[in-house]
Order: sequence, then C-alpha cells, then structure tokens
Amino acid sequence: MPFDSLGLAPALVQAAARCGFSTPTPIQAAAIPSILQGRDLRGSAQTGSGKTAAFSLPLLQRLVSQQPERPQGPRRVRALVLVPTRELAAQVGGTMYELAQDLSERPKIVTVFGGVSINPQMMNLRGGADIVVATPGRLLDLVEHNALRLDAVAMLVLDEADRLFDLGFAEELGRIIELLPKRRQNLFFSATFPPAIEALADRMLQEPAIVDVQGEPGTAPDIVQRVIEVDAGRRTQLLRHLLKQHENEWGRVLVFVATQHAAQTVAEKLYRNGIYAVPFHGDIAQGTRSDILSQFKQSRWDVVVATDLAARGIDIAQLPVVINYDLPRSPTDYIHRIGRTGRAGESGLAISFVSAATEAHLRLIEKRNGLKLSRERVEGFEPTETAPPVVDASGTGGIKGKRPSKKDKLRAAAAAAAAAAKTSGAD
Repeated sequence: MPFDSLGLAPALVQAAARCGFSTPTPIQAAAIPSILQGRDLRGSAQTGSGKTAAFSLPLLQRLVSQQPERPQGPRRVRALVLVPTRELAAQVGGTMYELAQDLSERPKIVTVFGGVSINPQMMNLRGGADIVVATPGRLLDLVEHNALRLDAVAMLVLDEADRLFDLGFAEELGRIIELLPKRRQNLFFSATFPPAIEALADRMLQEPAIVDVQGEPGTAPDIVQRVIEVDAGRRTQLLRHLLKQHENEWGRVLVFVATQHAAQTVAEKLYRNGIYAVPFHGDIAQGTRSDILSQFKQSRWDVVVATDLAARGIDIAQLPVVINYDLPRSPTDYIHRIGRTGRAGESGLAISFVSAATEAHLRLIEKRNGLKLSRERVEGFEPTETAPPVVDASGTGGIKGKRPSKKDKLRAAAAAAAAAAKTSGAD
C-alpha cells in the first residue's frame, strides 16, 4: 500500500519519500485515514513503528487545509503535541519540520522543553506558532509568561502517554487540558494503557478509532536477544571484553544502566581502557546531551552509557547493539530499551547481563513480555555467585497459609535487583 492511497496530499507523499518512508508501516496505514477524517484516535504500537509520522503527516495536512481560515495577525497555536522528555520533543519537532518542507504554506513549528533557558524559546514564539511540540512543565512556564495561548488548539496529541504519567506529569497535564478548547481532535499514542491512561482516554476521546498493532507480546522485529550470566561485580570486565572482541563488528553500542552514578562510573572505566565511551543521564545539561546524541549518530563515540532517559524517544539509525548492563525495573521498559536497535527494517542485537540476584527479575520480564530466552556464559566470566535466600519476614518458616504471596516474591526480586544495581561499575 503506497502513501498516496491514504488520502495524503502529493506534497506530503513526496516529503515522506524524501524522509525515507517508502511504504506505510502498519500504524501509519491504520491511523492516517482516521486522523484525516477528524476522528479521535487511540493508538498503540511497538517502539520504532513509525508513529511520529503516523500523526505528523495527517496533522500537517489538516492544518494546511484550514490555512485560509487563519486570521491575520499573530499565529495561534492550532496543534499541540505533548511528550514526556526533551529528547522526544526534539525528535518529534525535527520530524514534523522535515515533513513540512515541501508544503507551499509551511506552518510554523516550535519545539519547547525544560533544562535550557526559556528566553530563546520565548523569542521563537514571537509572532505565534501553528504547531507546538512541548514537555508539559515548560509549556506551562511559557503560558505563565504570556508567551503563548492555548485557546485555539484544534488538535491535541499525547505521545508516549503512559510515560507522561510515569514521570509524574499527571497534574501538569490536567492543568493544560483545562486551558484547551472543549471541542478539538484528541490523539492518544501509548505503548501501554494502564488504568490512569484508560480513565483519561475514556473522558477525553469521543468515539475514537482504535488502532492496536502491537502484535504478540514481547516481539521485536529483527532483534536477536541474548542473555549472558555473569557475577554482578564482573559486569564491567565482561562489557570491556565484548566491546574489544566485537569492535570491528559492532561499531556503536548503547549500554543501559540503572543509575546516574553507574552511567558515570562505567563510562569512565571504559574510557580509561581505550574505549570511547560517554555517560548520558538527566543531570547532564541539555545542550551537552544533544551534542552527545549528535556525535553518537556520527560514530564519534563508540559507546553511550545511559539511564532509561534514552529508552524512549531516541531514534538512532542503524544502531547495531543494545546492552542491558542492569536490567530495567519495568518489563515494559525492557521492550523500549531493546527497541533502540533493529529500527526501520534493520536487524539488531540486544544483550542482557543477569546475575544470580537478578535472575528472578529477568524471569518476571520474560513472563510479562511472553519471552523465553536461553542463558549463555562467556569463557572466563562464568558466574560463581548463588541467588540470595528469600527472607521469610513473617517468621512462620513457610507454614501453609502464611507463605510469601506473589507480591511478596516480586518485592523480594525487585529488592535483589536494586541491591545488585548498587554494585554497578564495580570490578
């Protein structure tokens, strides 16, 4: 099915081709016609599925078709895209800007997020904007500074809606919605729909089109998943060994750790051993983070050691390998992490380190994502540790009826994983 069969204008079909979209992905094929019809939409798809273009292309077309109705004077924000992170804001804004280049009347697209000075963003909003891509906190700051108004928004997009709630944006989101017109088109895109998102969708969406192209749980196209058993204290040595062994084959590697301290420590140890590695986490200034990503895409860094800040919203073309130095806390985040590789039809490799203390947590990740991954060992790094005993806090000695519940066991597994994470970076 070609893009020109979806009802898009020739200029947008041409822009899609120029940006590398040869044929629509399932989420694009399913969502674009409904959005063009003006319907509300609830969309769910795997990471790397092309959902940014799925809402950007029809959103741009609807704005252009309404262009003659725009009154003279400062532009009024007619489309608002809310995202959870600075990196995702920059990615979405950049994609929309590129797709709009072939339009005869190009809308003004402004991307705003925190962590940087607000003054340049206020200057950029002088004269208004047609589309704003924003993180919630910075958007409210700009509203309070009278830099923009939201009373003309006709289309609202919540991208990574589940992550907006995970990061504590529920209150800010509620305040923003109160500033919007009651009549508007609402588009929800989320990897998962937990109760909070379900409730919000039920309140806001009017007879929405439902698009779900998740496929089977835990499937990730063209990604080979490996699990290597290793003692927690030898993970850095094993990581160095693998990077050296495959340096000509892998090229660039994204390594996920649990904490900012681990990102700093592991990156420094790799760098001292001749591997061009750099940390990436929330305490690093936004400008520096943008530079790191740009340089990583240009292969000027071999390894980026990141927290889950990089698990969503970062699109690095042809990234061959992702390594879970620490397992993610959430089974859903596992899919988002490995989804940084194997994008846009490319193949990828995802490796996870597991110790005796984190084996139970890995089994939980497998269960929640419908996976069954074989364990392997690397010669010279065979583990010697054993799993810590499950503490019976009740003191009942496992008496029938008072044994640890499923929740107790999950808490114990999470505690063990947290304890193992504290040793991140140790040799």
